[in-house]
Amino acid sequence: MPEEVEFEADGVEGTREGELKLTGEVEIRQGERRIQTRDATYNPQDESFKVDQGVQYTDGTVTVRGSGAHIDRAGGAVFEGAEFELADVNGRGSADRIRATTEGSLSLDRVRFTTCPLGNEDWMLTASDIDINQRAGIGVGRGTRLDFKGVPLLYMPIFSFPVGDERKSGFLIPTPGTSSRSGYSLTVPWYWNIAPNYDATFTPTYFSKRGTKLDTQFRYLNPVGEGQVDVEYLPDDREFGDERSLVHFVDQSDLTRRLRLNIDASNASDDEWFEDFGLGPEGTSVTYLNRSASLTYLDDRWLAILHAQNFQTIDFATENRMPIAPANRPYTMLPQMAVRANFPDQPFGLTYGMDMELANFDHNVDGLNTGWRSDFAPEIRMPLRGAGVYIEPSASWRYTRYKLNEDGLDGDTDDDTITRSAPILSVDGGMVFERLFGSRQQRVSTIEPRFMYLYVPYRNQDDLPVFDTELPDLNLVQLFRTNRYVGADRLGDANQLAIGFTSRWLDADTGEQYIAATVGQAYYFDRPRVTLPGETIDDPETSDIIAELDLRAYGDWNIRGGIQWDPAETQSERGQLTLQYRPDYDRVMNLGYRFRRDRLEQVDGSVAWPISQRWSVYGRMVYSLEDNAIDDTAPIDPSLPADTLPRRDESGVIDQFAGLEYRSCCWRFRVVARRYVSDRTGDLDTSVLLQLELNGLSSVGTGSNTFLERSIRGYSLDPSKDE
Repeated sequence: MPEEVEFEADGVEGTREGELKLTGEVEIRQGERRIQTRDATYNPQDESFKVDQGVQYTDGTVTVRGSGAHIDRAGGAVFEGAEFELADVNGRGSADRIRATTEGSLSLDRVRFTTCPLGNEDWMLTASDIDINQRAGIGVGRGTRLDFKGVPLLYMPIFSFPVGDERKSGFLIPTPGTSSRSGYSLTVPWYWNIAPNYDATFTPTYFSKRGTKLDTQFRYLNPVGEGQVDVEYLPDDREFGDERSLVHFVDQSDLTRRLRLNIDASNASDDEWFEDFGLGPEGTSVTYLNRSASLTYLDDRWLAILHAQNFQTIDFATENRMPIAPANRPYTMLPQMAVRANFPDQPFGLTYGMDMELANFDHNVDGLNTGWRSDFAPEIRMPLRGAGVYIEPSASWRYTRYKLNEDGLDGDTDDDTITRSAPILSVDGGMVFERLFGSRQQRVSTIEPRFMYLYVPYRNQDDLPVFDTELPDLNLVQLFRTNRYVGADRLGDANQLAIGFTSRWLDADTGEQYIAATVGQAYYFDRPRVTLPGETIDDPETSDIIAELDLRAYGDWNIRGGIQWDPAETQSERGQLTLQYRPDYDRVMNLGYRFRRDRLEQVDGSVAWPISQRWSVYGRMVYSLEDNAIDDTAPIDPSLPADTLPRRDESGVIDQFAGLEYRSCCWRFRVVARRYVSDRTGDLDTSVLLQLELNGLSSVGTGSNTFLERSIRGYSLDPSKDE
């Protein structure tokens, strides 16, 4: 039931018609709704009010000023010749007639709307009529035209626009664009709010060189999880000469409190999809598409995973590049079962553990080893801990067995079963020394030495197949692992001592870290002998030296760096250094350098900076210092998978862009010009990103702000993301 309508007036007079004439200052109230005017007429029969003079209406979210009004018994009001203000979006406008309901809805005839302040009408939305549902946060206009600086930008017979954060079905603002590969484009998205836990977005895009492409995104929430399906489809690509598509499906479902199902699967219709429709080197140089599903069980003692995985290889031959050989492509795991168990606090302070894996590896190339691999490694540890010191001796036995299919066996042998077993003995320990320093003892400095002795006897493993095992880059984590390989196909022999030192400066009150420096190296008592096919091992007495630095001691500055140094050759093998100055969330400068001997040497610089109250500049360049094109057939480092690395163009530039932004009181305009390597052969693509953002309404053009946040480390348009 509507709330009771109350009114106050300076005076009341009766009329012959039985109406009441309210004189002087009049206020009509219903809940949070207030109507103020001078002189009004009240009709007791239908409990309505009529106002013929200036009137002001407010309900906390909208304020309306009109030349006259009629208010019914339910509290609904009709205003003539009115102006209005929306508090939630700081918007204002005018209309010939406004109808307001007690549910917070507004219906407006012959409307003009903007979020610009009084005296400024840089952009204006006009419509024959608009319905605004403030509770839903959505407006629907008919006969709608958007003008910017007096120039019509678009006209739509029916147009939905947000006036809040709620979702509603309807067309979104069209997006124009351009690309060297696809030509000019126009995108007209339509959003479908199917239900509170389901929605979909249909995005048809017309490319002048290719034709029409339809992108569909379906998102869902259910009682056990969430997921998303993305489908991109070109029925007839005129440049490519065939239909094309990309499908990506992800799902995460918590079936019980301890049981989770994850699915991540993609499929592209052809090898050139990402080079034609990806953006930037990171988007155009995709080589493998993952297709995997896993069922995970986790409790305090057990972790069990049932997993299946396959890859689609996205690779094609050109005159400058050979495709990945079929025999070098990843194996399919169908299925894989892995179990890990941990039982601490056993008698005598022992901890029991176990790692187990059973997997079936298959391949579509005849003659390759395929079959089952089982791997089992029980372990006993004795954690000994005291104040600032710990030591943990451990012993385990690793047993691996292969049951190979006959099609992949070497012609010289008919043995389809191969085994390997070896003990693993280690002692891991460390200490933490700390002291207070500074004039008020507000800082803590630490020295944290760590050591690990590892012994694994040599086992000849040359006859073992290689399904999924690799030699990772050396880093501080790898230095203290019990196997120098990742994967069960090789168990590295070892008789070595790894030593590392870490020093930190911390805030004594908050624990905030100002600086951390770490250095580590392994000393070999016996030369390692186990290798992967094609791997060579020198005769070193020590490993390379690994050093890392993280410095955040000087206000808005921070420095991060790392180096791998070969003491035998007295030269660096790999390194990186990044320098950042970030005084605010939208002010940042980055300079980076990364290097790997005979493979990669790059400089990466980026900036986002306001140069005045209204203007900001953006820019980035990734430049290769190598004389030759990048070899993208082997890993560079964990953050840059080998198969995603593009070659540079002849000038050395891999990616570069420059942008400019202008901010007004009620709108923002960005332009970003970009030129980047679009494929692994060094071809370049050029694009221009445009975005006009109208405060309180929406944005017109490509989402350049998202692109800038992704490309310029530390930059954000949201102050809440400030670090």
